[in-house]
Amino acid sequence: MKKVIGINGSPRMNWNSAKMLDSALKGASEAGYETKRIDLYKLNYTGCRSCFACKRLDSPGFGRCAVADDLKPVLDEILESDGLIISSPVYFGSDPGMVRSFCERLWFPSHTYSTDGTVAYDRHLRVALIYTMNVPRQEFYEEFIESEKEKFSSMVGETSVLCALDTLQFDDYSRYSSSAFDPVRKQESRDTRFPQDLANAYRLGRELLS
Repeated sequence: MKKVIGINGSPRMNWNSAKMLDSALKGASEAGYETKRIDLYKLNYTGCRSCFACKRLDSPGFGRCAVADDLKPVLDEILESDGLIISSPVYFGSDPGMVRSFCERLWFPSHTYSTDGTVAYDRHLRVALIYTMNVPRQEFYEEFIESEKEKFSSMVGETSVLCALDTLQFDDYSRYSSSAFDPVRKQESRDTRFPQDLANAYRLGRELLS
């Protein structure tokens, strides 16, 4: 049975990014694939340590991250799977730190410094990136999104992107310093737009390996 790994890159276990991931994994499961969700913020790991063990031509671990922490078995499992879905919020126009560290550890072993652009992975994985953000238009972060898609496509496998925009940040905006937002309009977006985002995530997961 084909397997899809889902990565929750949010520190919140049941909010926007997690809900989008769960919907995508439900779609993959109902399409007949084995699925597994992994929450990065429950793991203890670092970013790339520049040990270059993954580049050693005489190493049995060539093309694999050698750092022995909570992330290593996750990376090994990803490379043995068929699909990868990463759902993450956007913080200050980029990934959260835990997601960036995860990406470093996934990307770098595939990158070989070769003149012909050869990568170590066989690139069989189908990858989907889901980004949740409170801005109303994707164009605010288009450069970042395209850059991430290009890196995943070149080093890991064919990659698609889905964005959930204008997301709700809090249950009660009156309890936080948030005067830049209209809480009524944000709740309306949550009630009308987010269900469609979840439906799009479900379809993404269902069609990921088709």
